[in-house]
Amino acid sequence: MKKIAFISVALLSLLFASCETTDDNTQESTVELKNEINDFVWKGLNAHYYWQENVPDLADSKNGNIDDFYTYLNGYSAPDALFESLLYDAGNTDRFSWFIEDYKAQDASFRGVNDAYGFEFGLARVSDTSNEVIGYITYVVPNSPASDANLERGEIFNVFNGVTLNLDNYSVVNGYYSDNTISMKFADIQGGNIVSNGKEVSLNIREVSENPVHHSSIINVGGTKVGYLVYNGFKYTFHDELNDTFGDFKSAGIQELVLDLRYNGGGSVLTSAYLASMIYAGASTNDVFGKLIYNSKNAADNGAYSFFNEARIYNKDGDYTNSDVAIHRLNTLNRIYVITSDDTASASEMIINGLSPYMTMIKVGTTTYGKNVGSFTVYDSNDFSSNGINQNHTNAMQPITFKIFNKLDQSDYTQGFAPDYEVIEYVSEMKPFGDVNEPLLETALNHISGAISRVSDIKIPKLKSEKVFSSFEKRPFSKEMYILPNE
Repeated sequence: MKKIAFISVALLSLLFASCETTDDNTQESTVELKNEINDFVWKGLNAHYYWQENVPDLADSKNGNIDDFYTYLNGYSAPDALFESLLYDAGNTDRFSWFIEDYKAQDASFRGVNDAYGFEFGLARVSDTSNEVIGYITYVVPNSPASDANLERGEIFNVFNGVTLNLDNYSVVNGYYSDNTISMKFADIQGGNIVSNGKEVSLNIREVSENPVHHSSIINVGGTKVGYLVYNGFKYTFHDELNDTFGDFKSAGIQELVLDLRYNGGGSVLTSAYLASMIYAGASTNDVFGKLIYNSKNAADNGAYSFFNEARIYNKDGDYTNSDVAIHRLNTLNRIYVITSDDTASASEMIINGLSPYMTMIKVGTTTYGKNVGSFTVYDSNDFSSNGINQNHTNAMQPITFKIFNKLDQSDYTQGFAPDYEVIEYVSEMKPFGDVNEPLLETALNHISGAISRVSDIKIPKLKSEKVFSSFEKRPFSKEMYILPNE
């Protein structure tokens, strides 16, 4: 197997993980273990959970007596309940680990393939004094049920599955995650009132493959060529498409880059390193892009991602094709504009953190999510890798297994990266991606042209609508940073 070269030690923790517990296989138990998955959950977390030392019930001594250990495990009727009980400061320090019901579905999601409707949306109050709630389409995936129904970014709906939305019932939109069919009725806002426009849509869920390179264009701003990229996920099966986009930027001779990550919840660390290698003109395989630090049991796996000259190509099934392509590196940039929101997370924030020591980073939008940790999938196998998985079930785990740092050992962004220019995305001002009058893009272009130069030059508008929900909030795997099994 060809291995990717890293600075320091190789990051092969998934393939060469060892189960470092005190389990004595020679012990005979008088207590029957009721659920084998519980045993996997404890041992996997004991071996790889980043905060293992902070959780008393994950201490190596916990399974020192097999009868006591099985009695403890039998106290949990469901493996996910045991998993949740073992998280460190759940919901605060650890907001990110999750139990996987079906690892095959997750593996497909990491490749950009999901059973989906093909759109994302937000919910907002009509005004800060109103009980009425509207939904608004943030983007539509091509070749999806939503695109077939001609849904467009910025469209407003106020009825979901027959329910007119308000602050008391908007949870009905959870059907977006659980139902095979959903319906919506659309409306316009006229004089502060919601007025039906007669559009009604019913969508059936189906498998959708989403190219994360959602939009790219070249914009001329006073004679300056600006590359604009809306990138919605670090999907490792789309390296060719990402690299081709930067090939177009390079051929066009762009002088500035606006990277729109407002809807990008993260993904593959490797893909993040490739993107950074396309952006930074001075990228060298001797320089650190990001450092990964594991728990004390796996300290030998600590290492760093450098910048790359070539990118691995994976097919749409997630298999490495044994072919690499030369990275199209821009050679004209000393700064980058990044459009952000509270849905910007994980591998997206790694781009900001990892490139900050090398380039001027100008952030436009709102504060990012704040995730400086990542994971790999822990499977129920002898070494917790994807080799020899227990076929009795499809459960796995995605616990936090490492913390990320940049070249300067900086990692303090758990509260997110605050924007240099705060611009709130309001549905009333939504425009197609690439429209120079779209407020967030317009702000970046105005800075490039010199129309604004200081943070104080941006006037924050009075709240027009209060955001109450984003479809990313409950979508599985939407805010993730992970390493691949075959890296």
